[in-house]
Amino acid sequence: MKKISSAKNEIVKQWKKLLTKKGRMQTGRFLVEGEHLVEEALRAGATRELIVREGYEIPHAWKADEIDVIEVTESVAEALSETETAQGIFAVCQMKSDAAISRGSYLLLDRIQDPGNVGTMIRTADAAGFAGVIIGQGTVDVFNSKVLRSTQGSVFHLPIIQMELTEAIQALHEEGVKVIGTALEGAELYTGIEAAGPVGLLIGNEAQGVAAELLDHCDAKAYIPIRGKAESLNAAVAAGILLYHFAPAD
Repeated sequence: MKKISSAKNEIVKQWKKLLTKKGRMQTGRFLVEGEHLVEEALRAGATRELIVREGYEIPHAWKADEIDVIEVTESVAEALSETETAQGIFAVCQMKSDAAISRGSYLLLDRIQDPGNVGTMIRTADAAGFAGVIIGQGTVDVFNSKVLRSTQGSVFHLPIIQMELTEAIQALHEEGVKVIGTALEGAELYTGIEAAGPVGLLIGNEAQGVAAELLDHCDAKAYIPIRGKAESLNAAVAAGILLYHFAPAD
């Protein structure tokens, strides 16, 4: 097993680049930290390297014998960690680049800014049985550490497609998928919208909602009623309500 003891090592510098969006886009790789995410990455076959803090024992159940393992010192682990306390286990993962839209239900995200919201939406779409998540321009980077932690591993369970949303809507229409956007004006109560087949569910920016030009391409506009005195719903909560209402049939 190779061991690295200095944060100035060139390999460590390459790993640290994966903590930036630019570094991730250039390499097509990203870094996850913590036992749960690493285990999910291994199960998904996305892992390219395991990085372990000295003294850490990889569980036998992970079946990681064929994965390159590099041991690092406490100081290197801390240099790589984006949590308060380094958890001692990391994985370098490969982004999937071959995902394409097919007939099925998708969650589309328009300029969602909060990493926790994005991660929770991906996790909920996974739980509700959606076929994938489509990330539009202006939405926070899906592969940053806060989003990844919020997905709780769901980022490895379903396709994450990054593309321009007007193109995504067109592609869904070509597959016979009804696209429903969230809106306040000119919208129907979500429970009154008929959707016999798969849907594309479009959720917009926390403050501004879905862009008007995208709503123009939707087949229906949905709203969730506010019955109390709250001004609005959290975007991820709203998405959860709609994801389960329009979830694919068993």
